[in-house]
Amino acid sequence: MTEHGTGGGTSVPAPARTARDGRKGLLAHVSLSAKLVASIIVLLSVGTVCISLAITQLVNNYMTQRTDNQLLQQADLVFRNTALLNSKANPTNPMISYYVQAYDAHTGTSTILLQPVYKDGVVSRPDLPTDGSLDGHELAKPYTTPAIVDTSNTTRTPDHATMTMAEYPWRVVALRWISEDANGIQHNRGIIYIGLSLGNQSDMIDNLTKFCVMVSIAVVMLGGVVSALLVQRTLEPLKRIEKTAAKIASGDLSQRIPPAPEGTEIGSLSRSLNLMLAQIERSFRQQQMTTDKMKRFVSDASHELRTPLAAIHGYAELYKMQRGAGDGEHALELADDSIDHIEASSARMTVLVEDLLSLARLDEGRGISITQHVDFGAVIADSASDLHALDPQREIRTGVIGLDFDDPIHPKFTMTAGALPKVTLVADGARLQQVVTNIVGNIHRYTPQDSPVELALGVIGASMGADELTQLPPDGDSIAHVLHAALMYTKTNHGAAFAVARFVDHGPGVPAESRSRIFERFYTADPSRARLKGGTGLGMAIAQSVVNAHHGFICATESEGGGLTLTIILPLTPNGEAHGGAHADLEPAAVANPAAVADPTDHAKDGRKTERKADRRGGRTKP
Repeated sequence: MTEHGTGGGTSVPAPARTARDGRKGLLAHVSLSAKLVASIIVLLSVGTVCISLAITQLVNNYMTQRTDNQLLQQADLVFRNTALLNSKANPTNPMISYYVQAYDAHTGTSTILLQPVYKDGVVSRPDLPTDGSLDGHELAKPYTTPAIVDTSNTTRTPDHATMTMAEYPWRVVALRWISEDANGIQHNRGIIYIGLSLGNQSDMIDNLTKFCVMVSIAVVMLGGVVSALLVQRTLEPLKRIEKTAAKIASGDLSQRIPPAPEGTEIGSLSRSLNLMLAQIERSFRQQQMTTDKMKRFVSDASHELRTPLAAIHGYAELYKMQRGAGDGEHALELADDSIDHIEASSARMTVLVEDLLSLARLDEGRGISITQHVDFGAVIADSASDLHALDPQREIRTGVIGLDFDDPIHPKFTMTAGALPKVTLVADGARLQQVVTNIVGNIHRYTPQDSPVELALGVIGASMGADELTQLPPDGDSIAHVLHAALMYTKTNHGAAFAVARFVDHGPGVPAESRSRIFERFYTADPSRARLKGGTGLGMAIAQSVVNAHHGFICATESEGGGLTLTIILPLTPNGEAHGGAHADLEPAAVANPAAVADPTDHAKDGRKTERKADRRGGRTKP
């Protein structure tokens, strides 16, 4: 029974298909090394067999050709000396190797003129016609004919070697028998058959065949052993990859495949797999961190929102109670005070919700447009003006950032006092202003009003890309990495140009163990002090998200002499493409500092308005 397809084509019998699928399934369970070794053995076997057949056939043709030439060249000589050879012959004369038979057409008889005799009297002669016919063969063209063995005259039982030699075929050539009469006239007398035994030739071919078979077996066995060792050695990297993959499958994502020489298939595979594993591990860690941050964020956000909501609810209840207590002046004042508290709590909750929405948009890649040409120096100068208006007695120093490579092992940033330079970036101006305002707002809130502040800006070249910069953790080691990349840039002049802004205060600072966490959402080193200052714990998180969206880097380190230094590094181009030279327009920009303020009373007059401006832009911060 067969299965018929619906397409009208020829159907395959089910048993045949089952057998074929069974063979495929059987081969699928054979290891790759076994398949390779078996393939090599099969190829060696086929190759040695073909070579052996070609050698034996070539030698056989050569020997047959030489026998034919010998018959044709010596036929006349042998025929003319048959009488001489017979007179000197004995029954086993090894000198006699030719067989000569003459057919006389006049008498119609055939005569054996010369007959080789083997050991123990064994006679072997070619199977030839006795009537002078050619049996379809041509004159003067050698052909092969079987042997007729005669043991009737043997004195004892011949051995196997003699009988084997006697049974080999003969190579025979038929020639015309021409005789001359007394007048010298030639006459066609009959046919002469001259033959040579192919015993020696066949015996040599047999020995050669046996030798080729033995060599072929040795080659196949040796090739099998060598191929097994080579295949095993060659597949060792794959076995290591298999073991590494098994460990990775068990959950150890830190495993890596041992490297192999570049330019080899295993080397390319190892490199590609290691890159893939690194990316997978990084993605997994990031996903894990994102999940943990999201859980912590939801928990903190719920807590932060619950506080103003509870205050609103409590003061609303209190307002009802106070309004119901009567129409006295004191009751109305208490009610108004409750309304003020409700308004303050709702305002705080509004700010918090706005910050949460802003972070959500930044996380999704929305809410930012990096298309404007922004003067970074002017942005910092505006924030310095705000800070001076809020803290007129604070000393604000500005300058240009440089690099100090006197100690190549520990390079550092330097600051040359002066006006802030003009550094133009392709960025989102409003978001960049928000970052700087948040930082300056933190300085205003959490540092003494009489502590000095340094604001500096400059451009450096670094042998690194923006993607590498964005991946750096926000700590001092990353700053050291950037400085060494800048040192390398001075030697190779290859890399990208970056704008560097530093905000240095000399306040109480942040403990080292908390410094790397100030960019976490809702993290506050001193929650009570942050609450008192009106911070939400989201300002630095927003600043980091904005900087990262610009393919930049921000970190917090300790200032020399105490305090906190915030460093922002942004690429001059929107995507941080590398190029051959770092450059920027360093034209000085106007900046507010104590020496540049024309009339402090103007700032005092507008102090409340400026403070509200700073609070609006920088109040959503954390220490």
